Amino acid sequence: MQVIKYSELWKKYKYVVLIVLLGVMLMLIPSTRKSASKQQTTSLNVEEAFSLEETEKRMEAVLGQIDGVGKLRIMLTLASGPQLQLASDVDRSRGGGSSDGRDRQETVTLNRGSGYQEVIVTKQVYPVFRGAVVVCQGAGNSAVRLAITEAVSALTGLSADKITIVKWKQS
Repeated sequence: MQVIKYSELWKKYKYVVLIVLLGVMLMLIPSTRKSASKQQTTSLNVEEAFSLEETEKRMEAVLGQIDGVGKLRIMLTLASGPQLQLASDVDRSRGGGSSDGRDRQETVTLNRGSGYQEVIVTKQVYPVFRGAVVVCQGAGNSAVRLAITEAVSALTGLSADKITIVKWKQS
């Protein structure tokens, strides 16, 4: 019967044990970093979301800087909201010899590991504005009306006939 000494085993396999331990440590490190980056990506996507109210506030701040405008409020209407076009895979299958075929479309997802998947966006369509109404104190001045019309047109892509500017009521 042969007696195994731990000191001999350690001398023989110490590099193998160290490499295995190093590999386990390296496997654990990226998983903690991935969860932190997931949270950052999610928060960035939430911040990038379109908000009509936020757009109106930003436009009020910009238009309020025009000379002679005074107090103002703006209201925008949308013809269509923001849309994302996702990558998709179409599977065209034909039934046994018949000319009736069925298309099956599936959204393509990218697996990031640890159960985390994300869709692939191929195109982002920004909202299309339908019209704008601006109520301001300086609407009685034609130069102010022209400046507001040009500014709103530049910011929204609306033509001048879709922009209405009215005078703020005296209280």
